[in-house]
Amino acid sequence: MAVAAARGGLFRRLFSVSSFNPSPTAAAARPQAEPSTNLFVSGLNKSTTSDKLREAFCKFGEVVDARVVTDRVTGYSRGFGFVKYADLEGAANGIKGMDGKFLDGWVIFAEYARPRAPPQQFQASEPGSGYH
Repeated sequence: MAVAAARGGLFRRLFSVSSFNPSPTAAAARPQAEPSTNLFVSGLNKSTTSDKLREAFCKFGEVVDARVVTDRVTGYSRGFGFVKYADLEGAANGIKGMDGKFLDGWVIFAEYARPRAPPQQFQASEPGSGYH
């Protein structure tokens, strides 16, 4: 009986949300993006549509565009999307209003979108060093 109680306490401690404390270095490893009118929204439910995303964020400012990113092959949501506001104030209000909130039953996260990295240029190998 004592073993079962000890095991239950260990289980509760391992999977308790309140005991989870991420290391400060994990949060610092990813720098914050510069404020912009474009927001990155992650943690989306697979059933969330672009229209639902727009509807949720339009309460905080004028939404110019909202889209859920989908898989090219299956057409299913990839679980993230982008919301573009008309001005910086709307974007800031959108983050404050929706970050950590529920949308379609899932907790979502909103932050300023980072600019896309320039594409890598393909480097051709030297002649004769290819596959044979």
